[in-house]
Order: sequence, then C-alpha cells, then structure tokens
Amino acid sequence: MAQELNKELNNLVSTWSVLYTKLHNYHWYVTGSAFFTLHAKYEELYNEATLNLDEVAERILSKGGKPVATLKEHLELSYIEEATGKETTVEMVETTISDFEKIMKALNSTMELAAEVGDDRTEDLLNAMYQSIEKHAWMLKAFLGNK
Repeated sequence: MAQELNKELNNLVSTWSVLYTKLHNYHWYVTGSAFFTLHAKYEELYNEATLNLDEVAERILSKGGKPVATLKEHLELSYIEEATGKETTVEMVETTISDFEKIMKALNSTMELAAEVGDDRTEDLLNAMYQSIEKHAWMLKAFLGNK
C-alpha cells in the first residue's frame, strides 16, 4: 500500500510539473480585454504550482522514495495534458478549470490511500492543496460567469 501511495504521489509531482509549464504558457500568451487580470492570475497560479510540486517531491524524499524528475516522466505520468499553444483566452480558463477538477479528483484518491496507510501528514498536505485549487476553480468559473 505504501508503494502505491508513492506511485500516486509521483503522478502528482508530474501533474504539478505539467501544470506549472502550462500555466506559464497561458501567462505568456493570454490576450484580449482580460489580459491584465489573467496575466497576473496565471503568474499566481504557476507560483503556487511550483510550491506544490516541491512539497510533494520533498514528501516523497522524506518517506525514503524518489520523485520523478524528467520531463519525459512528467508527461507520461501527469493527470493533465500540456498546453497546445493554440488556446483562446476563454479556452485557457476553461482548461485550467478542467485541470483543477482532474487534480482535485487525484488529490482525493491519494488522500484516501494516505489515510489507509495511516499517513496523516501526507493527507494534510494534499488536503491543503485541494482546498486552494478548489477555491481557484470556483473563482475562474465566476470569472467566466459559470455557476
């Protein structure tokens, strides 16, 4: 079970890495009347993604595991896809919301694994990440006028 938890944590490392790059893409290429708002928001989000990436990787290391650390592995193991580079501004926001929902699902299942093995510290770490991206998803939905 602990090995399965480590595998899922590595999937999260990969996901945060892909998200970090994707959010940078959106930060650089967002256009239109919402440029200033979204340019700043995407910077906030990619800074948070890098902190989450580092926290999960360090958690793996502290438990005696080895976090995946190549782009090839990250693309193979990630729960989300990289940006296409062709997204419109609205598609960027919609995709970010969708990515956050996929990550929340992965965080939930990984928290369940952590609970099964009695690793409440990992569970707490992932719960904090869940709460943050849940709020971001809500705000982005509000930005688009979604309920």
